[in-house]
Amino acid sequence: MIKKIFLIGNPNVGKSVVFSRLTGVRVISSNYAGTTVEIMRGMLKLGEQEIEVVDLPGTYSLEPASKSEEVAVSLLYEYPKDEIAVINIVDSTNLERNLYLTLQLLEAGLPVVVSLNMCDEAKHHGVSLDTVKLEKTLGVPVISTCAVTGSGIKLLLERIHEAKPALRDKFSHRQRWQDIGAIIEQVQRLTHRHHTLREILEDASVRPFSGALIAIGVLFVSFQVVRFIGENLISRIADPVFINFYQPILIKLSHLLGEGSFIHHLLIGDLINGGIDFKQSLGLLTTAPYIEFAMVLPYIISFYFVLGLLEDIGILPRLAMLLDNLLHHLGLHGFTIIPVLLGLGCNVPGILATRNLESRRERFIAATLISIGVPCVALQAMIFGLLGRFSGFYVSGVYLVLLVIWLVLGMILNHTVKGYSPELLVEIPPFRLPSLAPLWHKLFLRIKGFLIEAAPLVLLGVLVVNVLLYFKLFDFFTGIFAPVVKGLFGLPKEAVVSLVMGLFRKDVAVGMLMPLALTVKQLFITAVLLAISFPCVATFIVFFKELGLKDLIKASLIMLVVALVTGSLLNFAIR
Repeated sequence: MIKKIFLIGNPNVGKSVVFSRLTGVRVISSNYAGTTVEIMRGMLKLGEQEIEVVDLPGTYSLEPASKSEEVAVSLLYEYPKDEIAVINIVDSTNLERNLYLTLQLLEAGLPVVVSLNMCDEAKHHGVSLDTVKLEKTLGVPVISTCAVTGSGIKLLLERIHEAKPALRDKFSHRQRWQDIGAIIEQVQRLTHRHHTLREILEDASVRPFSGALIAIGVLFVSFQVVRFIGENLISRIADPVFINFYQPILIKLSHLLGEGSFIHHLLIGDLINGGIDFKQSLGLLTTAPYIEFAMVLPYIISFYFVLGLLEDIGILPRLAMLLDNLLHHLGLHGFTIIPVLLGLGCNVPGILATRNLESRRERFIAATLISIGVPCVALQAMIFGLLGRFSGFYVSGVYLVLLVIWLVLGMILNHTVKGYSPELLVEIPPFRLPSLAPLWHKLFLRIKGFLIEAAPLVLLGVLVVNVLLYFKLFDFFTGIFAPVVKGLFGLPKEAVVSLVMGLFRKDVAVGMLMPLALTVKQLFITAVLLAISFPCVATFIVFFKELGLKDLIKASLIMLVVALVTGSLLNFAIR
């Protein structure tokens, strides 16, 4: 009886999509014991039986060359062979390279079913495979699948109980390649065909000059789309709901509680010009839900929708390859672009994604740069909210300052942090039209994760600020930091409260800046300082969980130094 199904294959063969097809939404993620290598697990109901499905890290061989490959191999041997089935996901467009791992699985006596995935791509490339002959040659079930469309997945499940070990001897590296050559001659037929427009674009996207132009164009359009969708969700849905439906309820509640009482201050906050201002009132029922659902969530939805499109189309691996040379100067490799792009939505998943980087040195540098130099959606909403009404020049200026900080700090860390950064090994998948069902499913999971992570922290942040304001405890911080804020940054001492609050929640800090009547220069400096500091409590917590207290303290000290230097330079440079 099969108790576990392992999915194994080379990187970028569609393993994760097959996993999603088999398990649906019942998925948990955990680190393999003693490592930062992430393992995905889910449950599959097959008839009356529930079977655990484990998505192993991508590997080229059962002779591991990295920590993730070592974990993948070790998991295969942790359970009795009569209780497991191994689904070997193979890229149909590159059968020759993929078969090396397949032969090793068969030699190891593991019960294997082969999934010839991306059969649609093979057809487009003029590759024809005889699955019947391949199954007979290998001695195990072979099924053609296209995980994106779901083609062949049902048959794969129907034949999973046929998974069996093949009778094979242990061969040398050279003998395996000779066998692979013989198999390819029997089962694969290639036909000539002209390149399609898609394939021409694929070639152009990986060349340095044309690839850079395409990448810049894609990123520009992507952020325009993110902004367009986000702003329309706010203006057409979020604001009307809060103002037309929610605000009248709060006004009645405000009258019932009576202005001036502690409970009114806690739930409603301060009345601005005799009324409720969702951005400035700072109540648990006013500012907290408005920040979460009207200011930030629309941008989260639009950002993760666009990111999902870029992932499914196949653009992200190309960005990784194109940026590899630049990022090496920062002690990183091109694959870091994925955590960075995730960080533009929310720093929390961005830092979590750094666990896929090979070395601790890389993870520390990447997590520090994401925390200090990559503005999340909440931060970007803050930047546009503070400076957008003046001109795009000031908004662009904040991003330019952050980019310079990111590059300079990265180069400094590259020369000061001990350790190593390995070379980039990444597969470049073909461009694909995204499938809507997986796209919406992924969007739903990311939004759900953000709400679970962020909503309690927004409430906590507003609650802490409310209590501190009510008992005038912020005066303590104002007294300590006022000389620095006034002398070095050129800001009024009242801005201390907002800057300190920025460590709890940036979007709450913005509401506290509104009544201060700052100049454009002061708003610009404040926006930069808030962007440099860690974006929220959640980032501190995740950083601590991923890299430990020592690295968190080092990153926090780096952040303070960068903030002091940058704020002072801007104050004395801008006239």
